Amino acid sequence: MPPVLAATDDTTEAREKSAGAFRTISEVAQELDVPQHVLRFWETRFGQIRPLKRAGGRRYYRPEDVDLVAGIKNLLHVRRYTIKGAQRIIKENGIRFVQAVGRGEAMAAPPPLQDLESGAEGQAAYDSASAALPSVDQAALEDALHEMRACRAILDGLRQPPD
Repeated sequence: MPPVLAATDDTTEAREKSAGAFRTISEVAQELDVPQHVLRFWETRFGQIRPLKRAGGRRYYRPEDVDLVAGIKNLLHVRRYTIKGAQRIIKENGIRFVQAVGRGEAMAAPPPLQDLESGAEGQAAYDSASAALPSVDQAALEDALHEMRACRAILDGLRQPPD
């Protein structure tokens, strides 16, 4: 009788799905590091997310669905748009743009001030220090900050009474 071989990492890797394969909600949640209930919630807020549903309500996400959800996650969690702001981005730029954002092929502009999340909504407040900026914008802002600090030093010197 031949020996029974234990499953190795090679067999696990062979079972990985191809790029075009459908994914279950648990696979998408794990891939995007988002809880399953959040994915289901996003389906209620973004009608464009339409995974196939089989018997028993099991969801199967197509690759384009995964890209769209990844783009929405980027808009909400990285760029810090509100849900309404992300909905507007989809409406103005289209699903393909948000899918490209999800694949890392495009980047959405920073949200306007009125679209920033506030702590009152139960979400984390917008943190400008952690928001990604293009290096040109970052350099310009650092220059402006340096100039403002120099102006403040001059004003502070003028406020001091003479000795």
